[in-house]
Amino acid sequence: MDATRGPTHRTVALVGGPGSGKTTLAEAVLLRGGAIARRGTIEQGTTVCDHDPEEIARQTTLAISLAYLPWTASDGAERAITLVDTPGHPDFIGGVDTALAVADAAVVVVSAVDGVAAGTRAVWAAAQAAGVPCIMVVTQEDRARADFRRVLGELRAAFGEHLWPLELPIGEEQDFHAVADVLSERALVYDDTGHSHEEAVPPAAEAEEHDLHVSVTEEIVSHDDAQLEAYLEGDEPTAAELERTLAHEVATGETVPVLLCSGLTGTGVDRVVDLLCSLTPAARDHDSRIVVGVAAEGDAGTEVSVAPNADGETVVHIFRTVADAFVGQIAMLKVLSGTLRPGDRLRNATTGVEERMPALFRLRGAQHLPAEALRTGDVGAVAKLVGSPSGSLLWSRQGSARPAPLPSRHPVYAVTLTPATQSDDAKLSTSLARLLAEDQTLRLDRAAGETLLRGLGETHVTVAVERLARVLGVTVTTGPAPVAYRETIARPAQAEGKLKKQSGGHGQFAVVQLRLSPLPPGGGFEFVDAVVGGAVPRSYIPAVEKGARDALAAGGPQGHPVVDVRVELYDGKSHSVDSSEMAFRTAASLGVKAALATAGSVVLEPVSIVTITVPAELQGPVLTDLSSRRAHVNATESTEDGGTRIVASVPEAELGRYVLDLRSLTGGQGQLTITPDRYERAPSTAKT
Repeated sequence: MDATRGPTHRTVALVGGPGSGKTTLAEAVLLRGGAIARRGTIEQGTTVCDHDPEEIARQTTLAISLAYLPWTASDGAERAITLVDTPGHPDFIGGVDTALAVADAAVVVVSAVDGVAAGTRAVWAAAQAAGVPCIMVVTQEDRARADFRRVLGELRAAFGEHLWPLELPIGEEQDFHAVADVLSERALVYDDTGHSHEEAVPPAAEAEEHDLHVSVTEEIVSHDDAQLEAYLEGDEPTAAELERTLAHEVATGETVPVLLCSGLTGTGVDRVVDLLCSLTPAARDHDSRIVVGVAAEGDAGTEVSVAPNADGETVVHIFRTVADAFVGQIAMLKVLSGTLRPGDRLRNATTGVEERMPALFRLRGAQHLPAEALRTGDVGAVAKLVGSPSGSLLWSRQGSARPAPLPSRHPVYAVTLTPATQSDDAKLSTSLARLLAEDQTLRLDRAAGETLLRGLGETHVTVAVERLARVLGVTVTTGPAPVAYRETIARPAQAEGKLKKQSGGHGQFAVVQLRLSPLPPGGGFEFVDAVVGGAVPRSYIPAVEKGARDALAAGGPQGHPVVDVRVELYDGKSHSVDSSEMAFRTAASLGVKAALATAGSVVLEPVSIVTITVPAELQGPVLTDLSSRRAHVNATESTEDGGTRIVASVPEAELGRYVLDLRSLTGGQGQLTITPDRYERAPSTAKT
């Protein structure tokens, strides 16, 4: 077969809150498509998408997982789909961003039992920001307390009246066995194998279904002048004609279809996939150029675009790299244009590094499926690319570019890392670099002499530490992140620093006279050379400054680095034989320490700007909690969706576990960013 031919491929991101049924739905689709012989379960740890030990132990998705399958539609058309199962836990929202960046469509999964939850709102916002066509799928229709109509009302109230149901359940909870197709006005009745046959809509549901059919039809034809005119003249469009018009509305975001199914029994699953394929665009369906990044040099911010053409230039997006204990690094990629084959040589558009493509494969969970070629729109993977981390663009052209950045997710939780052994210490730096290349929402930092790992929550950093040990072979212990206190001098002072030693040969001699005074907040460090008459030779002045910096960095009377200080050298003495740079550096350090001891110091604590977004009814409890954390509220404002945004200045000492407390206080509905801002004088009761 020619490399440019083959079934149309769609990359579909499954997004939703925790427990919404994404992984179970993926398992049902794989089973119905014939990609697996039996359905795995989350409880037994046998699903395709949750295959990492950390996921199996917690029975939840922690990272994106790809699952490729061929699909034969009900009309006989051959398709190919890559499902991207994403985490629902808020600590791993970065995985949702990554999936949406490469998805042709997003399936927002909502539980028929739990309805719209905080996680639903978070992934909906991410999908809207990414500009990806969306379909809502209400799952778990077979479970006790399932209520499609209640959930539909919640969805439309939360996200807009442009959400339209294309199906109604016939029976719910244990009686759920059929769906009413609103467009064709026929019932699809399912057996125990997940296959269906058509029947007339039962009389009990007929009136409701027909009223909905009329409403949906009128909504669809209102977007097409020719179809609307024919409809008004009494020409009822067919289901196929309605789907073609609806597909355009879905692509532009004007309409979001709402479907339903049970991943456990398979009822409605094939219908979901068929409609997904008919209502959403594939990568090759684009008739215009697509933006792949921005210029890396020169015209900063200039968009770089390509035509999604299998015969065009080859452009590949490396959207995630994963450290693997057996094959090294696996790079997940999407072909944005052209056709990729083993042996192709492509350049990293940012670094200029040339990469030779090794064997290509598709992923189905942990399974590698060999691929002779990957065409425009296809998603696959390669092993052992050495110069192209997550977010790289590889292409065949000359020039430079960087991929469009993912949404910024600021770390809100941190732990210290201490290597368990000397061997772990030797490997820590390299292994952490690989870990951060795999998850771009992790950050590495240094504070108070400690190595800090920062992430989006406690589970996020805990899983990262577990992967560090299991995959990269580095064991660390963790502890609470220290608060980076500082000191400043309490009042002006002066002191003499003297070093005088004689040990048979050349001695060590240096005397410096220093004045120390406080600077305004944020002033940092200032060194002034006020020596006259050559009391301190010019060649030793830089050594005096270095000595002063050494003493301030070593800590003041209360053990913290000293900032916002002016050090003035105004006099001193030297010896023609025994003086040296090291002698003056040591003397300056001694003098600064003596001046600090005389003047005393004031402890400064770091203060961060905290931005919290919550539903309006939770504003009161959040403000009360902030007041107990010594916060100063800078502003409160209403958001477009009726929520409240609170901006406050909060001492870092009060924020160690705030993200966890906020989620508990708001039922997971609070959104938080923390941005370091300034230092302020700490109260005398502060624990330092």
